[in-house]
Amino acid sequence: MKILDRYVAKNFLIGYVIAFCVLIGLRIIIDLFVKLDEFTEHADLGTFAVVKNILTFYGLHSTLYFRDFAGMITVVAAAFSLGKMVRYNELVAVMASGVSLKRVIVPIILLSLLMTGLLVIDQELVIPPLGDKLVRRQDAVPGQEFYDVHFIADGKGSLICSQEFDVKTSTLYKPTIITRTEVPNSVIWEVTGRIEADKAVYDFQTGKWLLANGFFTEKGSTEGRRPIHVYSSDVGPKDIPIRSRARNKTLLSSRQLAVLAGQRTKIKDISQLYSQKHFRLTDPIINLVMLMVCLPILVCRDPKSMKSAIMISFSTTAACFVTTFICKMFAAEVVFDRVMPELWAWLPVFIFTPIAFIELDSMKT
Repeated sequence: MKILDRYVAKNFLIGYVIAFCVLIGLRIIIDLFVKLDEFTEHADLGTFAVVKNILTFYGLHSTLYFRDFAGMITVVAAAFSLGKMVRYNELVAVMASGVSLKRVIVPIILLSLLMTGLLVIDQELVIPPLGDKLVRRQDAVPGQEFYDVHFIADGKGSLICSQEFDVKTSTLYKPTIITRTEVPNSVIWEVTGRIEADKAVYDFQTGKWLLANGFFTEKGSTEGRRPIHVYSSDVGPKDIPIRSRARNKTLLSSRQLAVLAGQRTKIKDISQLYSQKHFRLTDPIINLVMLMVCLPILVCRDPKSMKSAIMISFSTTAACFVTTFICKMFAAEVVFDRVMPELWAWLPVFIFTPIAFIELDSMKT
């Protein structure tokens, strides 16, 4: 690696650390300022417990904040590193030595690819195992959360309902399980019976739900209810907090989303799953496109034009960010009498990738 590459890479990494701390820290401070009263609802547990709860909550949620702000952090870091070089007229010296300015931004692009890899690792390997903790509310005591369960489908097609799920004891209270079977050559599920119990406790050794006073009623049978003591399901205690709300599907990995999509549940759920799967592919690409859109504008030789260059690059980047946000809103909705999650996921890439290439081609080096 040449001295120039090391210098540019060093400036970019310093800017990345500063942007990460500022943006993530600002996100945490704003959220804490708004929801501090929710954390203090359990002040009777003591100051240490409240502070520990706050630190644990935002320590875990930092993984989500990094996922959401990764693209913007990269852009800010690039502006920091190139802005410093423009301020001290270093780009002029680089051009005078016969080095193209396109060669200057190569270390930034390579490091951005590395940071995009960290984003993928965060989304696919770090966030999914923490999903049941990331859905916890601010006013809940860790390990003592409760969730209501409404028609969670497991791998066999059965629908699980419960008045209350206790995380601490891994217990479903008054559960009702509607058993179903898939109709051949059809997307329709046929109800075969109903399981009811006073409670269901998850056995981590066997991976099954132990039913207390459980009974199975078969559809159309005249035998009445018959006792059932165990129910086997691929839905466990860690899955219920995530699957209890549709918005929590963003915490799942691509493999988990593919498994859920294979269960073929409601059409709207399927569209949400497919949009999530495609956005997992396009989000890293969009982050790189945002960087490529702003870099040619930031590489200016006159310090007097640096402020306007930063404003233009940030405006373009913000337009890409907002467009992506709007596409995520419409991905699972019916637009023009159709649901098109694939189109909405790739639309920002189709719009801003040509803009990035045009700006790179028109870059004055």
